[in-house]
Amino acid sequence: MTFLSETRSPVFHKILNREYFVYYALILVIAFFAVVLSETAFLSTPNFMNIIRQTTPITVMAVGMTFALAVGHIDLSVGSVVALSALVCGLLVDVVPWPVAVFAGLSSGLLVGLINGVLTEWLKVSSLLITLGSMGVISGVARVLTNLESIPITNDSFTYIFGSGSFGPVSVMFIWTLLALILGWIFLSKTRFGSHLLAVGGNPTASRALGINVVKVKITAMVIAGGAAAMAGMLYAGRLHGARYSLGEADLLTVIAAVAIGGTSLFGGRASVAGAVVGSWLMGVINNGLILWGFSTNEQIIARGLILIVAVAIGVKEDRR
Repeated sequence: MTFLSETRSPVFHKILNREYFVYYALILVIAFFAVVLSETAFLSTPNFMNIIRQTTPITVMAVGMTFALAVGHIDLSVGSVVALSALVCGLLVDVVPWPVAVFAGLSSGLLVGLINGVLTEWLKVSSLLITLGSMGVISGVARVLTNLESIPITNDSFTYIFGSGSFGPVSVMFIWTLLALILGWIFLSKTRFGSHLLAVGGNPTASRALGINVVKVKITAMVIAGGAAAMAGMLYAGRLHGARYSLGEADLLTVIAAVAIGGTSLFGGRASVAGAVVGSWLMGVINNGLILWGFSTNEQIIARGLILIVAVAIGVKEDRR
C-alpha cells in the first residue's frame, strides 16, 4: 500500500511526466555511450561542441516545427526549404552585400511557409498533403536553379557569422542555438500569440468563439516553420562554405523525432520549445555515438526511425490519457 500511495503522489507523476522524458533520455544516452565508448573522445569538450555545431540547423528547424505542430499542422517541406534558401543566398552573396543575400534566402522560406499556410486554410485540407506537394515542387526548383551544381561561398563575413566563427572555445553555432531557444520560448510561453497558438491547437472551435483569428494564427505558425527552415539553410551554407540542392534532404525525420520526443503533441495543443532543443541534442548525441561506435549511415537512419516511433507512441498514449 505504501508503494501504491507513493506512485499516486504528485512528485512521482511529475517525475514520469512526458515533459521531462527527453531530459532523462539525454542523460541516459550520454551515460550509455560514455561506457561503451570509454576508449574514444566521446566525453571530450571538443566532441560535445562538435555535436552542437552539427545539430544547430536541426535545432532551429525543430523550434520552427514546434510552432506548426502546436496548432495541429505539420510542415514536410522544411528540408526542401533548407536547400532552396541556401541556394538563393549562395547565388547572391558574391553579387550583392551579404545581408541582402541573407534577407533573400530567409524571404524564400517565409514565402514558402506563407503559401503552405494559405493553401492549407483556403483548401481546408491537411497540411501534410499541402506540404508534401510543396516539398516536391521546391526540391525540383532547387535542382533546376543550379543544374545540380554546388555553389561555393567565399564571403568570410557570412561564413563566420553563420557557421565557422567562434568566440574562444564557443562556436557561433552555439550562440544561434541559444537565440533559437530564447526567442522560441519567449514567443510561445510569454506572449498572447503563444497562448493563442496552444488554444487553437487544443480546440479551434472554442478559440474561434473566444474571438481568436484561428486562420491567421495557423498561417503564422506555418510562416514561422518556413522561416526557421530558411535560417537552417543559412547555417548549413555558412558551416559548409557552400550550398547544394541536397542540403536538408535527410533532416525531416530527425526534426520531427526531436520535436515529438521533446514533449510537443503531434495533434496540437501542447508544445515545448525547450523540449525540442533538448530533443535535437538527443538526436545529435545518438548520431555522434553511433558514428563513433562504427554504425553505418543506413543503420543511423533505422535508429532515427525507431526513435520517432517510440516518441509518437508515448505522445499518443499521453494524449489519450
